[in-house]
Order: sequence, then structure tokens, then C-alpha cells
Amino acid sequence: MVFSAPSHSGSAQAHLPTTTSGNVTVQSRKIDEATSGSEGATVSQGSSKPKEKPLAHFIAGGIGGMTSATLTSPLDVLKTRLQSDFYRSQLQALRKAHAPPRPISPLLALPRSAVLHLTETMQILRSIYVHEGWRALFKGLGPNLVGVVPARAINFSVYGNGKRILGEYFHYTDVTETPMGIHLTAAAIAGIVTGTVTNPIWLVKTRLQLDKSNAESGKGRKYRNSWDCIKQTVRHEGIRGLYKGLSASYLGVTESTLQWVMYEQMKKLLARREAARRVDPSHIHNIWDDVEMWGGRVGSAGMAKLVAAIATYPHEVVRTRLRIAPKVPIGGGKVEMKYTGLVQCFKVVWKEEGLFGLYGGLTPHLLRVVPSAAIMFGMYELILRVLGTTS
Repeated sequence: MVFSAPSHSGSAQAHLPTTTSGNVTVQSRKIDEATSGSEGATVSQGSSKPKEKPLAHFIAGGIGGMTSATLTSPLDVLKTRLQSDFYRSQLQALRKAHAPPRPISPLLALPRSAVLHLTETMQILRSIYVHEGWRALFKGLGPNLVGVVPARAINFSVYGNGKRILGEYFHYTDVTETPMGIHLTAAAIAGIVTGTVTNPIWLVKTRLQLDKSNAESGKGRKYRNSWDCIKQTVRHEGIRGLYKGLSASYLGVTESTLQWVMYEQMKKLLARREAARRVDPSHIHNIWDDVEMWGGRVGSAGMAKLVAAIATYPHEVVRTRLRIAPKVPIGGGKVEMKYTGLVQCFKVVWKEEGLFGLYGGLTPHLLRVVPSAAIMFGMYELILRVLGTTS
């Protein structure tokens, strides 16, 4: 049976009929505990709901994004370069010099390929440090932070508040009963809003990271700073130039949506496990319960990001290629653009580089985004708890 009565955590159990089966009673208690205990909601007596703090999601998302972006900046620089076509010749030289023998068994091909990618990643990372200095490992961090902080703040804020508003609109008063469709819709809206607002910032960051000094030919850097990059982009490509890669960003909404939905489902499993412990009369709460809860959430965030990133990675490569600065002839001729659109970019990369090109830079990308997601979501949940609300 489906009950439409409002949820009153304090009085609902007091008025349960004595004929209610044990399983239903335990399940009711589990749901109440998962809502008030695992989710940390502050429920007062009567029909009052947990106090909502919409701004808390904005603050927590911004702090989480800033922390993760700073700690993983070197791998972000490397990932961007490997996604571009600047490093194809260097990778080809490395593979030719260290060509692995043909695998004895097809089962050895995958682990050997993974080791090869990891070795190449470390070699190129060391090359950046040796030839360009440690500052190059943090190139683009300024505009990256300028983009990450508002992007994560907007994304977490729109998702957190959107999930709550949609849940209230469709009368889902219990967070453990909120359907997957609510999470999916809120995540998609958050991804679209975030991508539209912050695309110019990501374009500047990408172009600065790919802007290399060419000492042997006597050429300096193309862009002096972020502002110079914006001016040159508008001068040569117009305002629309600041939104190159936006179509790929919209395609990337599938990644963030998949990540949010998986994260929410994993949190539900953790909440049910916590509820089962709370209703067990023989269980005594200890510090390991808190470690398991927080560790489970951090691990869930990392696992959700891992699966979502692998499933949708080609859009990252295409987005980076679309944001590469065009070739501007010295004589003031027409701007030369190798990649002109989403579909055309996919076709060109597939034709010239094959499937491997669509997954270029995957290893450093995963090395960055998985711990980054764990750090970011962990900080997000922690800051929300400090501010007296929940996700």
C-alpha cells in the first residue's frame, strides 16, 4: 500500500498499529534513521522539516572545487596537453623507442597497455618540469580557479537546491524515497547552466595551457596573460569565439549527470547500512562507524567519477580540440580553423588518429579527476555539515 500522509519522524512510529508486521516497522525505523542520522538532518518535534540553507550548497561547492583544483593542477596541465595534437610526435617517439614486444596472450595486452600509458604520463610530466620549470605544472591555475570556484559553486548549488525543489514539487518528503528521475533532472539542469556560464573561462584556461614558448624559432608566447587571450580571441573570432567547445560541454552534461545519479544511489546504500546498524540493539556506535560512513561517501564519489569519466571521455578530447587557438596568418588573412564543429571534430580525430585519439590523455585524466572528485565531494559534504545542513 502507498500512504500519502505527511512524514512526521517523531509521531509516525508512535501511532503505528500494533498489527504492523515486523519488517514494515523495521523498514520504517530504518528510513527515519537514514534521514535523521545518516543524512544528518535536524528534525524538530511535530511536522517541522530540516532547515534549508540554499546558499550553503554554493559555498560548499566553491570550497570543494578550489581545494581539488589546486591539489591536482599538474595533472590537469598534462591532461590538456595530451588531449591536444601538440604532443602526438613526442608520444610517437616514446613508443618507437620503447616498443613493447608482441604480447604472448591477449589477456596481457590490457595491463601492458595500462603500464605503457602510465609510463608515458610520468615521462611527459617530468619533461614539463625539466624543460619549463615547476611553474609550468601550475600553468593556467589562475583562470582554472576563477573557473572552478564559480563552476562548482553553481553546479552544486543548482543541483542541491534543484533536487530539493523538484522533490517538494512532486511531494517526495523523504530523501531516501526520492526517485532517480529527480536526481537525473537536477543534474542535467545543473550541468547545462554551469557549462553556459563558465565556458569562456575554460576556453582561456585551455589556450593558456597550450601556449608554449618556442625558443628555437625565436618566437615568444602568443598570449601575455588571460586578458590578452580574451582580447585576441574576440578580435580574431568575435564574441562567439569565447564559446568554442560549448556544444561539447553540453555533450559532457551526460558525464556529470551519470556521476550525480551513481553517487546518490551509492549514498542510499550507505544510508540503509547505517540504518540497519542503528536499529540493531546489540550494536554500539563507535568511531569506525563514522570512518566507514565518510570513507564510503568519498569512495562513492571517486567510483562514480571513474565510471562516468571512462564512459563519456571522448567529449573531453573534442572539447579541448575545439578550444585550441586558431592559426592567424601574419599578413592579416583569414583565420585558419582545423576544427570547426562538434561532428566535424569527431570525424577528423577518428580519421587521423582512430579510437586511440579519442581517448588521448585518459590516464592522467583519471589520475586527476578520480581523487579530485573524492576531495571535492568530501569537502562539499563536510562544509555542509559545518554549516548545519545536508546534501
